[in-house]
Amino acid sequence: MIVYHGSDKRIEIPKILEPNRALDFGKGFYTTLNEVQANGFARKVRDRLHSSNAFVNVYEVDIELMKKQLECEWFEAADEAWLDYVNDNRNGIPTRVCDFAYGPVANDDVFRTFAAYQTGVLTKEETLARLKVKKLYNQLTFKSEQSLTFIHFITAYQI
Repeated sequence: MIVYHGSDKRIEIPKILEPNRALDFGKGFYTTLNEVQANGFARKVRDRLHSSNAFVNVYEVDIELMKKQLECEWFEAADEAWLDYVNDNRNGIPTRVCDFAYGPVANDDVFRTFAAYQTGVLTKEETLARLKVKKLYNQLTFKSEQSLTFIHFITAYQI
């Protein structure tokens, strides 16, 4: 499987860094199967950091072997389990320890819906109903050092 990571740097050796903000799947090295999403994220990182560079890093991952050998959280859709997991991570509530996580991204397109849920404006059912009509991208997050042994750098290109 090919995955992408948007950054302001070429990253040949991925590392798990402590985030400076609350993220969907908590601490980890975030990738996506969607090259367009990685491209957009690279631009956002460049702009947020006032950098002059934006890179899309390309990796190969044997996801089936990872699933057999490591612990994971796997969400096919923005369902109740995914919503609970993302909400907990974004609120700093400890979640089950796992090596990697896969599922939809609570990106800018769904931020208002998610924020309305977090503040109690929307119920869980209302939030899930609104998320079902959104086109959600995916993310594959490497959460342990062991998981990083499964990701292999191919190339990076500047945008």
